[in-house]
Amino acid sequence: MKKTYLYIFCLSLLSLGSCSLETEPLTQQTDGNFYKTTDDAYAALVGCYDGMQVATGASGLGVPVISEVMSDDCFGGTGNSDGYNYAAIDEFNIQRSPSDIDMLNGNWIAYYKALYRCNVLLSKMDQIDWKGDTTLRNTYESETRFIRAYLYFEMVRLWGNIPLLTKPSTENIPQAAPEEVYKVIAEDLVFASDHLPSSAYSATVSGRITKWAAKSLLGRVYLYYTGYYGKTDLAGVVTKAQALAHLEDVVASSGHGLLEDFSTLWPAASVDKYAGEANKEIVFSIKYTYTSDYNGNTDGNHWLVMFGMREFSSYPYGRGWGITVNSKLWNAYAANDTRRVSTVIGIAEEKIPFDKINNQREYTGYYNKKYTPMVDKDGKDLPLTMGSQFWDISQFQDYVVLRYADVLLMAAELGSGNAQAYFDDVRRRAYKTAFNSIPVNYDNIMNERHLEFALEGVRYWDLLRQGIGKASSTIAETTTLLNGGVQTTKTISTVNIQNTKGLQQIPNTQITLSNGVLKQNAGW
Repeated sequence: MKKTYLYIFCLSLLSLGSCSLETEPLTQQTDGNFYKTTDDAYAALVGCYDGMQVATGASGLGVPVISEVMSDDCFGGTGNSDGYNYAAIDEFNIQRSPSDIDMLNGNWIAYYKALYRCNVLLSKMDQIDWKGDTTLRNTYESETRFIRAYLYFEMVRLWGNIPLLTKPSTENIPQAAPEEVYKVIAEDLVFASDHLPSSAYSATVSGRITKWAAKSLLGRVYLYYTGYYGKTDLAGVVTKAQALAHLEDVVASSGHGLLEDFSTLWPAASVDKYAGEANKEIVFSIKYTYTSDYNGNTDGNHWLVMFGMREFSSYPYGRGWGITVNSKLWNAYAANDTRRVSTVIGIAEEKIPFDKINNQREYTGYYNKKYTPMVDKDGKDLPLTMGSQFWDISQFQDYVVLRYADVLLMAAELGSGNAQAYFDDVRRRAYKTAFNSIPVNYDNIMNERHLEFALEGVRYWDLLRQGIGKASSTIAETTTLLNGGVQTTKTISTVNIQNTKGLQQIPNTQITLSNGVLKQNAGW
């Protein structure tokens, strides 16, 4: 908290006589006098949301980008003369860029700053005068615990081995066992699921966390933890039956539903028909806006620019830094699957006059349509049309973390009695009049998840939770791509993915600052 003091200086201009200095605090926000009122609690809660926004959005290496680069759907791409940090992530091979020993240090710092805010607020709950409003206290505590759980879930998936802090601390603590982190995540989400209001999602201000978001995230965490670690329950806190019950409650009571037209979920795929950032299918999203600048005001989506076509705009698609989409994804869709043209920008298929191939590394002819910068019909970057001065750091598309389609497919995977109906609902929208029902089983569900959530930061974790063997064999490939217009062999090996267990590099700076208490992940 900022501190403002009034300093009264006494200095004689006629002599160098004695001088006294008095200080009187005019405004001073401290632990003792700030966390007292519900207004204070709300301000602190907004700070937690802000911390989550910054941790997930204020970097080109945001988790939505990293997740896609690590998957089989995207290559590192970027510029032909750029560094090779994205290649190192893509290939799970630090030898591609040996000097990049701190690739995710900014992420690490931002996550722990956000966690600190959450832990402080949670530690002050008893200090705040709630005026007997238990519902308000439970709501604020639930939202804060959801944010903490979400942050930890991203971190533990990325790094696997992280320090676990549930209260403000300056101690140099070692990495916790993943099960300990997941236990906190599960307990936080169960608390939020039990204590957030049961009203329909539409009764909540857009962007605020709901009971339905908590229950849905609990389902995702359960499936990932039990899959990746080969467990039968979620850290001893949530059973399979309980995870399913939470998801079934979302289906029955949340008011969420599928949009009729898949394309309207994504602004670049639908333009004037876009359903907006608060449509009924969005269960949880992270909000961004266009007011970022280089003076420390950071509330934009900084990673979105990574998915744009390399230094090239063609209405409605804006310029960006050129992470490329694997042609295998385009080919994975049936010709009558409407999701293909809503998910992927096809340069040749859409007759886009892209002329920056010589500037593009790992060119495939395909880019991300779900998350891409946009321009207006005059070719002006949308953040600039909104009044921003900075097109790159002021992208403002929200990141949709959880959609209702995911709730349906997770419930089907967990054995819902309505599994076939849920599965058919998702597929019926995709194929429209060409829909044909196929049996609901594990393999078909996982394939459907690939097609439904491609380029949304979901695919990699779905592969990893099927086992490192499945993930490595699916992601690994040797192919030929264009680097600066020149055909070049690209290899992603199963060995590197298996050696790292699919985890990312822990920043060397953090290991150094810990005096070696933190240990680097295998393979890095």
